[in-house]
Amino acid sequence: MQQDARSAFCHHRRMATQPPPPPHGAIAHAAINADDLAASQAFYATLFGWTFTPWGPPGFFQIQAPTAPVMRAALQERRDLVDGVRTIGFECTVAVDDVHAVIALVPGLGGKVVMEPVTIPTVCEIAMIEDPGGNVVGVARYF
Repeated sequence: MQQDARSAFCHHRRMATQPPPPPHGAIAHAAINADDLAASQAFYATLFGWTFTPWGPPGFFQIQAPTAPVMRAALQERRDLVDGVRTIGFECTVAVDDVHAVIALVPGLGGKVVMEPVTIPTVCEIAMIEDPGGNVVGVARYF
């Protein structure tokens, strides 16, 4: 298979299995951090009809909603994004064109980089930042 044909095939296959990457500035993903994953699954399944599929590392589940054709969300074991600070609430990730360019701006704007960029294979490159008010948000370039 020629390189161009292979690229087109892989691109088509990718598009058939996952949505296109979100545009720069879009809220692209939400995660719910939980201490008791089973209780949280039962809570959201009963309220909203959500289902949960294990994906990636232990304690991480993709959320599917029966009425949303595309939903990028997860239920995951609670973690401290900022050392010693319990992560509560929904954790949002914003899509960006260039993770490194965005995090380079953060200190000059009064924020902090709390997690340097890492790659989640087949998904994205992601970093976590803290705004001047102490809110933590992910910035990710989706593949």
